Amino acid sequence: MSALQAARKTRSAVAMGLCVASAGVGLIALAFILAALFWNGFSGLNLKVFTEMTPPPGSAGGLLNAIVGSLIMTFFGVLIGAPLGMFAGTYMAEYGRNSKLTTVVRFINDILLSAPSIVIGLFVYEITVVQMGHFSAIAGSIALAFLVVPVVVRTTEDMLNLVPGSLREAATALGLPRSLVIRHVAYKAARAGLITGLLLAVARVSGETAPLLFTALNNQFWSTKLDAPMASLPVVIFQFALSPYKEWQQLAWAGALLITLAVLALSITARVLGAQRTSK
Repeated sequence: MSALQAARKTRSAVAMGLCVASAGVGLIALAFILAALFWNGFSGLNLKVFTEMTPPPGSAGGLLNAIVGSLIMTFFGVLIGAPLGMFAGTYMAEYGRNSKLTTVVRFINDILLSAPSIVIGLFVYEITVVQMGHFSAIAGSIALAFLVVPVVVRTTEDMLNLVPGSLREAATALGLPRSLVIRHVAYKAARAGLITGLLLAVARVSGETAPLLFTALNNQFWSTKLDAPMASLPVVIFQFALSPYKEWQQLAWAGALLITLAVLALSITARVLGAQRTSK
């Protein structure tokens, strides 16, 4: 073995050792975080969390209004953002794959993907809260929709680009118009990937706090009115975790555990669907 080969093997071994050590440090830190979360979260988890409202300072209570508020705003955020993202991704993959508009949309979408969520919250605050004169669940849903759109656009474009062109050509040869080819051939072939992208978008917005602080704010009481402030789990966790009250801190741990378990379930489902798509 030459000296050059020995030096290369040494550098490779050092680089591999540093990579393994870095991964180990990350996994150990993650293990400590999850251990603290599960230990404190399960200790504060009980039936009251799902049946009672957020309590006043120094009192025991639950997170029912915050859980329902998060579900409502996430639902409407996905309802608004997912179709827009799917339509944009469909255009980019099926109609304007090499057009200048697609290049511009892709560039803007990449900016939105990497933009801090607090910037989105401030933008929606200016265009909705300031104009309406008050905080509302509508503004919170719009803020979440802005976060859903770029995720769905990217996954929709990528999944449709993976559909073989021969499937489209065969459907076109049978006389189907382009719109039907997309709906009945391309969408069906990419269905698992499209659902995966939607689940990833839900997981992306389910734990967002900053946009909701500027739009939906919070509400200690039960409220399902979309034109009024509404409680949400991330905002309640933020508020309760910073409080000096032990009861609030326990509820914050329980809420953090609920969000973590929800995101974990969505991520596992997305990976299972992705594995099914690749196996086919």
